[in-house]
Amino acid sequence: MTETILVFALALLLGWPLGNYLAAVMRGAPMRGDAFFRYIEQPIYRLLGTKPEHGMDWKGYALAFLASNLVLAILVWLIFMTQAWLPLNPNDAPNMRWDLALHTMVSFLTNTNQQHYSGQAQLSYLAQMTGIVGLQVVTPMMGLAIVAATLRGIFGGRNASRSTGANTPTSGQVYVGNYWADVIRPTVRFMLPLCLVFSLALTQQGVPATLLGGPVVAPVDSSVQMKEQKIPLGPVAPMVAIKQLGTNGGGWYGPNSAAPLENPTPLTNLLETLAIILVPVAVAFMVGPFTGRRRFAALVVGCMLLMSVASSGLAIWSEGHSVTSADIALMEGKEVRLGADASALWASLTTQTSNGSVNAMHDSLAPLTGLVTISDMLVNAVWGGIGCGLQQFLVYLMLSVFIAGLMTGRTPELFGRKIEASEVRLLAVLVLLQPLVLLGLTALTLSWPGLAGTSNPGFHGISQVFYEFTSAFANNGSGFEGLGDATYWWNLSCAVVLALGRYPALIIPLAIAAMLASKRRAPEGAGSLQIETPTFALTLIAVIVILTLLQFMPVLVLGPVADHLSLAVR
Repeated sequence: MTETILVFALALLLGWPLGNYLAAVMRGAPMRGDAFFRYIEQPIYRLLGTKPEHGMDWKGYALAFLASNLVLAILVWLIFMTQAWLPLNPNDAPNMRWDLALHTMVSFLTNTNQQHYSGQAQLSYLAQMTGIVGLQVVTPMMGLAIVAATLRGIFGGRNASRSTGANTPTSGQVYVGNYWADVIRPTVRFMLPLCLVFSLALTQQGVPATLLGGPVVAPVDSSVQMKEQKIPLGPVAPMVAIKQLGTNGGGWYGPNSAAPLENPTPLTNLLETLAIILVPVAVAFMVGPFTGRRRFAALVVGCMLLMSVASSGLAIWSEGHSVTSADIALMEGKEVRLGADASALWASLTTQTSNGSVNAMHDSLAPLTGLVTISDMLVNAVWGGIGCGLQQFLVYLMLSVFIAGLMTGRTPELFGRKIEASEVRLLAVLVLLQPLVLLGLTALTLSWPGLAGTSNPGFHGISQVFYEFTSAFANNGSGFEGLGDATYWWNLSCAVVLALGRYPALIIPLAIAAMLASKRRAPEGAGSLQIETPTFALTLIAVIVILTLLQFMPVLVLGPVADHLSLAVR
């Protein structure tokens, strides 16, 4: 309990100043380090052939986002399939099979980091440092850029500046910023410095940071047939820093932060747990100074914090209750160095965000804890990924405004701009896409004999399959291990789900924001729907819960709920 309170307290205390700084970075406000940072940024702008003061409309912004993703996709896919022929491969990792390379590339390109491979054995140092860590750095900043552009569209150009290119609408043109500036500025000025500090702290605690091959040692138990063992090392600390801070989650080692080399001490466990939510919390605080509406930022932070505390509390209660009331076998798959509470807190926070890293195997969690983690990913807006979580929160916000407006007999308006049929149709696409993809593919996988490759044929097997697709669609990346997931089916189906969970969820709200920005703003009066109130906050949370439960209640009952009841009977 002490660690839980400490993590939330530190996240809030550090998230507020970081959010203010991040808002200044995204606005392009003058700052002391401008001379130094521009020395790094200007050559990149020249290489890209762009000027940060030139704004883009939403279509140009989205096109630049998709084009950058396409270039990175081709480059990283080729690296994975040719890594055996490239340098920095002291462990002699072979080339990846095309489908596994495709899944891995799409997974990291979408800021998901779902792993169907074991990093220390199947990736070279070069592939880890360029293809993996490179995407882990840039893809969270792409999500942040898209949500910044969306906020500019919703709130107009009141906080725009020359360096962001987010000009006020002229002649019907709505500018939402310069995509390249919105990605490069926070990468150089925010994420990389933060990762440097964090990686140094991890290295001091014993997380490896070397380009040398690992040592060969004799096993402690001389009776085993294996006479020697190679300890896999590498530049682990920098990767752990960005995988935690960037809501990435993909680990250097297969067991992720359950491996002692990624998470060796109680202090590293505290730091890595804090890092899961630190930047998402900062992004939520960023809303206030970025938009100029502090009360709206209070709504965002308050709703997310309330859902986060409820989720974490339920997970810790469930896990602690299962361990104390049952036999010791329930500790299987959990990190005994840290305890059940630390495992449950991490599991809850890593699914509240799109982090997906683990310090215990989620397949071994109590069924109700598994229900919490799945629900967190279905909501995907408790804190969410960097940018992506706030983007999903804005979707729920617009839906709640529309529903509340109809219930109270008011015209649905968001900050003086009407939400009409065209916007609602686009919101409906996002609402319906999730159940169609997740339930459809789960049913298909379970109905085809041998396709799922689950280690459990019963209720838990349903949870394993549903969890895998949910994790992919939520761009989370964690998994109920036990699936034989390195197959053509899982690699290709999850690659499709990864893309469907990322790109529509980012681009459609951006398009809606541009549509709202093009409308005449009506003055807010006594008859306007007030959203910056506790009443609307509770309405918003209710809409989120009802949408999640109504759409997915049957599969949740057949999976984790039935699993829990079957264990209770025993």
